[in-house]
Amino acid sequence: MARIGFIGTGTIASAMVAGLAGQGHQILISPRNREVAERLCQAHAEVEIAENAAIAARADVVFICLLADVALDVLPDLPFHPAQAVISVMTDLPLADLRRLCAPATDLAIAIPLPSIATGGSALPVYPDNVQLARLFGDRNRLIPCRDEHALNAHFAASALASPILDQMRQGAAWLADQTGDSKMAEAFVATMFSGFLSNMAADDEVSFDRLLQDLSTEGGLNASLRDHMRDKKALQALREGLDLLKPRLDL
Repeated sequence: MARIGFIGTGTIASAMVAGLAGQGHQILISPRNREVAERLCQAHAEVEIAENAAIAARADVVFICLLADVALDVLPDLPFHPAQAVISVMTDLPLADLRRLCAPATDLAIAIPLPSIATGGSALPVYPDNVQLARLFGDRNRLIPCRDEHALNAHFAASALASPILDQMRQGAAWLADQTGDSKMAEAFVATMFSGFLSNMAADDEVSFDRLLQDLSTEGGLNASLRDHMRDKKALQALREGLDLLKPRLDL
């Protein structure tokens, strides 16, 4: 089992810790967010709080979970070493900068963990492919090795789909609750409906979005009617335009 360190203790770090807990690892977390760090220690016996320097010196694998501007200040003074892997989950910090900031460590990668990594079943894009990341998370999540940093950054942009799509699901559930008077059941229905579609897709590589849409395209049907309305209102065009707005930030 490994000694794993987290520099930064936000939402994603917390999810990754939860996904690793109970597997015999020793997990070191920084006290940057003291409340979150203490909560993780209380929830998982294998978690302990350590200063950033101790994490860099002791961990076999270090996950960097900071904002890029904070990382520029924090990382240069830390005692990274060649025997460890360093994996960043930060946007806005290219691999070349990570190499410079984390020298003499050379086993470096950038990954995009999502909150669902806490329970497994998450997509996990990474560049370059990393053996340590695969050992820690590959059994319960779908690793997506990217061909280059450009492809990884495109996945960073695509991960921004989560909020607008969840917002539409929330609006749909709110509309349903207006009709039924039961907001909890409305949210459960919408969540379970989409979970069913997506679990079928995850289980069978032959199932695509095109195929799922085709199955919901009965002429004059409810799904087709609402989809056509959304297209007429330029919802899909707005989505693509929004993704394009992210390209300069990600050097795409």
